[in-house]
Amino acid sequence: MNETAQQYIARITGHVGDQDPWGLLAQAPDRLRALVEGLPPATLAWKPTPDRWSITEIAAHLADAEIVAAWRVRSVLAQDGVPLQPFDQDAWVSAFRYELTPVDESVAVFGTLRRATLRLLRQVDPARHRHAGMHAERGPESITHLVRLYAGHDLNHFAQIERLRAEAAAEK
Repeated sequence: MNETAQQYIARITGHVGDQDPWGLLAQAPDRLRALVEGLPPATLAWKPTPDRWSITEIAAHLADAEIVAAWRVRSVLAQDGVPLQPFDQDAWVSAFRYELTPVDESVAVFGTLRRATLRLLRQVDPARHRHAGMHAERGPESITHLVRLYAGHDLNHFAQIERLRAEAAAEK
């Protein structure tokens, strides 16, 4: 999907709508676990086309995206205006062989990091939430914006997992 940075932001944050992004972030580890729990290996690995991600790959992406989010949030909280480096998610899927990552490991990494980041966000001086990093592609991103962006990112990928589950079941 070719989209500008602004289109990406609008699409991802649009998933949040009127929902509380903090609540969505807090619920995300349990939601991810529920979405993948008990799925057979064939369903976890199923892809509608070779260029699309499987549920296993999405779960691994969410875990790695949470590593990036944890770093970005900590960097911005510590230093207003810090540069934020983008990453090529497709390069990571290929280079890190996401298809081989155990789903339960991805779920555990995602949940542990998410809970730690939320704890940190709640314990720092709230004035630090106005800090912003400078993303190389998307421009300034405040903590408040990052919270909304990551909540939308979760919802985007949860919807993908739900579609893949339904498509894999229909293929049987």
